Amino acid sequence: MTWWQGMVGYEIYVRSFADSDGDGYGDLPGIRARLPYLAELGVELVWITPFYPSPQADHGYDVSDYLGVEPAYGTVDDVAKLVDDAHELGLKVVVDLVPNHSSSEHPWFVDARSSKDARHRDWYVWRDPAPDGGPPNNWVSHFGGPAWTYDETSGQYYMHLFLPEQPDLNWANDEVRAAFVDILDTWFSRGVDGMRIDVAHSLVEDAEYRDNPVIAPYDPTAPPRERFEAFEHLHDHDQDGVLDIYREWNTVAAKHHALLLGEVYILETDRLRRYVEGRDGLHLAFAFATLHATWDVEEIRPLLAELVEAGGEHFAWPLGSHDDPRAAARFGGGEVGARRALAYFTLLCALPGVPFLYQGDELGLDDGELEDDAAQDPVAVRNPGARGRDPVRTPMLWEPGPGYGFTTGTPWLPFGANRRPEDTVAAQQGVPGSPLERTRELLRVRRSLPALRGGAGSRWLTDAGPVVAIERVLPAAGDGGRVVAALHVGDGDPDAVADLQLPGAGRLVYTSADGASLDGTVLHLPADTAAIVELSS
Repeated sequence: MTWWQGMVGYEIYVRSFADSDGDGYGDLPGIRARLPYLAELGVELVWITPFYPSPQADHGYDVSDYLGVEPAYGTVDDVAKLVDDAHELGLKVVVDLVPNHSSSEHPWFVDARSSKDARHRDWYVWRDPAPDGGPPNNWVSHFGGPAWTYDETSGQYYMHLFLPEQPDLNWANDEVRAAFVDILDTWFSRGVDGMRIDVAHSLVEDAEYRDNPVIAPYDPTAPPRERFEAFEHLHDHDQDGVLDIYREWNTVAAKHHALLLGEVYILETDRLRRYVEGRDGLHLAFAFATLHATWDVEEIRPLLAELVEAGGEHFAWPLGSHDDPRAAARFGGGEVGARRALAYFTLLCALPGVPFLYQGDELGLDDGELEDDAAQDPVAVRNPGARGRDPVRTPMLWEPGPGYGFTTGTPWLPFGANRRPEDTVAAQQGVPGSPLERTRELLRVRRSLPALRGGAGSRWLTDAGPVVAIERVLPAAGDGGRVVAALHVGDGDPDAVADLQLPGAGRLVYTSADGASLDGTVLHLPADTAAIVELSS
């Protein structure tokens, strides 16, 4: 059994987690000081978003040096101290790797664009203009506009699936592959326990750079996501050749017993499973379809059943992320949304694989309410009227007060007009029934049940009705080796109660809200509530 099986993960968005020096930006010493909080919360695997030197066009996902640290965040020595402290607390540390593209200010690209004969020219994707002088094909950027920018110096276009300041690397070049093997090996040798691989499905493109099929009317004035979804991304994403890269990286990780965790943002289960099914590439892939489910039992039940069958222990289950609306916002907002988010996370914690919290999820946070002129995300800044990702990236709320314990200065992004003192860690700490304490209890219960720590079989107990329920059973089930987790997906009636006939007697060990009860072998679940029952072995 691998060390990450049965763990619970936690994403830290570095610039919004904890500021140690009052400049308004989170940093590595700030994270280090808050590691005891994470250990007490009960998470075991901490993923930190990019802290490399960067011009910050996309807040660190535009890397100008893959082996250094952005001075505003700290130093390489700060990384080492953070990792050492984490290990002493029993935490594993996964750092972000951005291999699809670099910054346009990376020395590789500065050299590449200097001439067609430059040493690093073929490290990036360059193409001649189309016959009309326009872009080589119809590919579009995630952030709006064509995925190509014309370079006056050389008379060619370079490709960027994100910002023009994020030129795509050419993964058909063996030197690029060798460089990233060295990058991986260096960070693993520095003590980090794994890599989260950004846009892991996008490194390889169609060798002929063919047009993508158009599947909806294309409006160049529409928000970036609508423009992107006007095409079937048949040739610019999810090419089979990308799997060979991860097979090579797997051998590097194996030398260090390190984890490869992929941001494989593919919602089609059959395509997603390819990244983990061989067991010789990525060890885990995020199942991002969990972030797109609405509060509808007929959506949640088949989605999770399909994903568990396809990937099981090799999927990570995110409740939230720095790129998507928070779970509480997706599920109705306010107290209702927070209650549903915790109930949903309870079920995710019972699935085989690794559930993930995004910072602040444990506090029941909704998206931050921001004024339009506060936008920092390039999606919103460069596409007026588009919803950016800033509302989910507002700084962490540690304690009541002007800087909410995040900073003594002016935060890089406002906290949000809807933030309240009772949303903070300090206000919820030790308060029975608070989102923080209920999350902490959930993770404690999960750790105590061997059936939820890896190696257990799965069986779905319902195929109709408002309750989604899964049974987990270890082959040699002793205490804690047989567990049922159930979620009542309410339809808006707060007084509704649903009953679930259990496959045996047991004891109620966790509920996400008050009101659940166990009567013999019948579990009574209020709406928007989840429960875990330890069955008798």
